[in-house]
Amino acid sequence: MTLRDLIQSAGHHAVPVIATLAVVPVVAFLVSVSHRSGEGRNAPWKFAYAVLVYLACIPGIFAAVLTAYTLFFSKENLLDANLLIYFLPVATMVATLVVIRKRVSFDDVPGFEHLSGLMVLMACSFAIALAIHKTRIFIGFFGSMEMLFGLAACVFALLKWGSFMLFRSENERGTPESQFPPTKPHE
Repeated sequence: MTLRDLIQSAGHHAVPVIATLAVVPVVAFLVSVSHRSGEGRNAPWKFAYAVLVYLACIPGIFAAVLTAYTLFFSKENLLDANLLIYFLPVATMVATLVVIRKRVSFDDVPGFEHLSGLMVLMACSFAIALAIHKTRIFIGFFGSMEMLFGLAACVFALLKWGSFMLFRSENERGTPESQFPPTKPHE
């Protein structure tokens, strides 16, 4: 089974897809009204919000990448695209994040900074892959989904490594850095 077969199969089963995607913002709303204002940062609620954020954002990010791939690489007409697969997960992600944001700060949701970092890295990876594809630097890239994901994974790994090297803290460095200007030893 290819990824295209999986997407087409999901598109033919509308009721389970709609039910699965609709349950996440509904549960987010129910969780948000289950506690008093300001308690969303406390232990049971913040973990529930973290699970809901991941349940909404992973399919939403995948659908956004799939939509961008369809639009820019395969040059298919988005008017022919299945709304359930290409746009409903993104709408679910936005609705869930709006509901959660009204009750709790994203700084209080465990792991949200990692997820937002993942979104930024995926967007950068996709932009670089698109630039490479459009300028035809990478010979042999014929627009297949597997080649896109392979190229994006390589660019993602390079960006992840580069951002780690750029933003690592002092205690994560292997060798001590020299100081500028050099300090004189005390006598």
